[in-house]
Amino acid sequence: MSDYSERDAQREVSELEKKSATAARLFDIRRIIGGLFVIYGIIVTIAGITASDADLDKAGGININLWTGLGMLALGLFFLAWLWLRPLPPTMPESPAEEHAPPTAE
Repeated sequence: MSDYSERDAQREVSELEKKSATAARLFDIRRIIGGLFVIYGIIVTIAGITASDADLDKAGGININLWTGLGMLALGLFFLAWLWLRPLPPTMPESPAEEHAPPTAE
């Protein structure tokens, strides 16, 4: 009976490890930061494109929203490119022979 529960526990641990690796790739901080910077960069860039003369006068003639939005877009795209070029390495499961090997009697 102890062999069955040990194998069952090992199987559950391996399933949890696979789910954890998938969650780690899904919630990679580079994806979150890059996505947020791209979204906010688009919003600020649109605000910069549609800036009025009064807004430009307040900023000393510099379209600060446009430049900030473009900078945010560049940073967000950098993070997403970094994620694409250097993804998290996949976790290597144990070899199938070790996974399904019957426990040795001691």
